[in-house]
This record gives sequence, C-alpha cells and structure tokens, in this order.
Amino acid sequence: MTQTTLLPVPEAIRIVQTQTARLEPEQIALASARGRVLAADVIADSDLPPFDRALMDGYAVRAQDTTDVPVRLRIVGEAAAGRGWRGVLQAGEAVRIMTGAPVPIGADSVQQVEVTRELEGGAAVEIDKPTQHGQFITRRATEIKRGEIVLRAGTAINAAMMAALASFGYARVRVGTRPRVAVLATGTELVAVDEQPGPDQIRDSNTYSLLAYAEAAGAIVEHLPFAGDDAELLQRLIAEAAARTDALILSGGVSMGVYDFTKTALGALGAEVFFERVSLRPGKPTVFARLGRTLVFGLPGNPVSVSVTFNLFARTALRAMQGAQDAALVAEQAVLGRAVKGALERASYLPARLHTDDDGRLIAEPLRWGGSSDFVAFTQATALVLIAAGVQAVDAGAVVRVLRLPE
Repeated sequence: MTQTTLLPVPEAIRIVQTQTARLEPEQIALASARGRVLAADVIADSDLPPFDRALMDGYAVRAQDTTDVPVRLRIVGEAAAGRGWRGVLQAGEAVRIMTGAPVPIGADSVQQVEVTRELEGGAAVEIDKPTQHGQFITRRATEIKRGEIVLRAGTAINAAMMAALASFGYARVRVGTRPRVAVLATGTELVAVDEQPGPDQIRDSNTYSLLAYAEAAGAIVEHLPFAGDDAELLQRLIAEAAARTDALILSGGVSMGVYDFTKTALGALGAEVFFERVSLRPGKPTVFARLGRTLVFGLPGNPVSVSVTFNLFARTALRAMQGAQDAALVAEQAVLGRAVKGALERASYLPARLHTDDDGRLIAEPLRWGGSSDFVAFTQATALVLIAAGVQAVDAGAVVRVLRLPE
C-alpha cells in the first residue's frame, strides 16, 4: 500500500532502529580494533597504578625527615621504572627515584631533584625544601580499581582507547561485526567517473559518497554496476545483492516519475516496505524496506539528498548492526549565524559549518547553496541545521538544533 502522508524524521529513525538487528559479535586482534565498536565491557584486571608511583625524578623520603632544611639524608638505593627498590626506608634515609617508579615502603613523599644535590660521591643527598605527606606520588588504584569498567560496550574504539585495552591485557577484543553493504546507483543519465559525459549525462558521484560514508560507518562495501533505467536488470541486481549482504543502498529511482523503478522492483521481489516518504528537505522520497533479512535503503538521486538521508537513516542502521551506543546522530544546540528559511510541509535539514566564537559559543553558519543538487557547496558542510516543519524563517542569533556530520 502506498504511503500517503509524510513521516516525521524522528519516527523514521525510530522505525530504522526498531527494524535493525545487531549482528553476532566477533573477536579480533587488538592491532585491528581501532574504529570498531566494543561488544562487551572492558574490565580492569588490575589496579591502576598497580603501586604507589613517583610523579617526579628525585628522592623518596619520609616527610618528617625534611621538616628542618637543609637536611642531609643517606642514599640507600635507587628505584627506576620497571625496577623498584625492595628495602624498607628508615629514618634519615632517602632512595633515588625516577618518574614512574614504585615508591619504596616506608617513604611517604618525593622531593624533586631540582631542590636537591648529591654529596659524598652519591652516598648522601642534601634537600633544601621540605616535603608534604603524599607529595609527587600517585597512590595505587587512584586511576581505576581492579574489576571496574574501563570502557563500555557500544563504544567506538579510538586511538587513545587502544592504550587502555593493551594495559588490561586485551590481546583479543570482542567487537561488533562489520555489516556487508552493497551500493547501487540507478539512472541512464549516469556515466563512469573516467568517462566524458555526453549530452544530458552526468558522472556518477553518489556511488563514491555512499561508498565512503558506508566505510566510515564501519561497513564492508561492495560497488555494484549501474542499473540504468532497466527495470528487469534492477530487480535482478537487488535480488542477487540481498542474498549476500546485510544492507543494500540504492540512489535514484525513488520518486514518482515514469523511470523511477526502485519501488516497483522492491514490490515485485516481495520486499516489506516500512516507509517511502519522509517529512524532510532535502530527501522526501526516501524508501526503507527489508528483502529477506537484508535492509534496503532507496535514497533520492540528488547528491545532497543522498548525503543527508544516508547519515540520518542508513548510517543509523549500520551503526546499530555493530551495537554502537549512539547509532543515530545526536542533536546539540548552536547559535544560528545568519537567517534561514524553512518549509511549511517538511522539516528542513540545512547544510552549515560549525565554529566557536570568541565567547565560546557554538555557531552554525548556514551555507549558501543551490538546493539538493549543489554538491559543491555541500563539500563545506560540517553539520545540518534542523528547522521544524511549518517554520518559515529563523532569524540570526536564534538557538537551533544541529547534527554534526561524520567526517
């Protein structure tokens, strides 16, 4: 049955999330984990630091021995990172210590080397400044305790997190499986990027933005050949791709024209269509369906519409398949840099650049663009400004909701 009303964007995103199943997680080597989504909590297998740790190069001492300065203490040993001193510090003694080394038993503070000097060929040290109890020491387990959660399932692993995984022994990491995705462009007006377009033709650009967006979302992507405006070929390509992928993303052929065959092909194959018209500018004729176990996204043909609808809907599904905490883009607030126009019928998701002003406010500067085909202007976009349906204009200085576009 044809959808007769426009579906609000939040409801469309909710439907995508409801209909998307998480893929069975897998275990991979730590070296390959950056960018993947954690499928299980990371638990500390030890205290951190695992011992009282020196924060400075200098001397481990008892604070009560440095009350009256200058004071001369006998050097009884040395502690370095990876090689501690195993004795027990007594009154009148000091241990030469390096940054990161374990603080010896009996010592309660560290004095930095800059206010000391060694005497008697290294047998003693003279300290010119008193120490305070706990000075220049990081106490055991002050960063994290054994058994505590370091990183939560659903977190995308970045470079900084790799150190935490390694520190707690995660040589292999349980992560969300990367979805297999096929990308298919339709339309006889398209030619390959290495061809010279003829009259009434354009080079295929949507395929390459979709390939990049899908890979950035964590997918393993397959590039399908053009379907042109051949209904039988399109139907065959969709059926074949659906048999081997988790998601299929098509661009073009979803409007109401004579040569818009995507919905017809999906209907002939028995796909379950969840929505086909969204209250969205740009991107109203967006189709979301399932064919067998494969999710199918039919996106509009204009390049900006492709980018907007992919990031709102298809990206949400691909991240949800991997178990990401925030699969959908999360809105935040910004101050509008200049006035914009909305639309009566649909919500507007307008391209903008984000920056921070001298007062620390997040500013959304709407781009001057020529509509959903103006992909050149869209290359400068870092966010989308959300204008509700029915709002005809918003003045500069107003606080608006924005979605940051993934890099």
